Amino acid sequence: MTQTSTPITMYTTSWCSDCKAVKRALDSKGIAYTEINIEEVEDAAEIVMRVNGGKRSVPTLVHGDVAQSLSGFSIVKMNEFLNKAGLA
Repeated sequence: MTQTSTPITMYTTSWCSDCKAVKRALDSKGIAYTEINIEEVEDAAEIVMRVNGGKRSVPTLVHGDVAQSLSGFSIVKMNEFLNKAGLA
């Protein structure tokens, strides 16, 4: 299991099925994350759009300088993010 001192920030919405899938996958790996619902937190949607080239795409994961949308979730996409973020 990988445990990070600085958790991943995951931008989500309440209705996002990919968000739920990412949460389950991270939980199964024991990887910490902080969830931010972009519909409830002021300025969160703007952060998501900034890191995704203007797209309001969730789930978006951020760790340090690495940010990636996992919309259309797959384990391959998640592992790609974890590798880039140095968490794999």
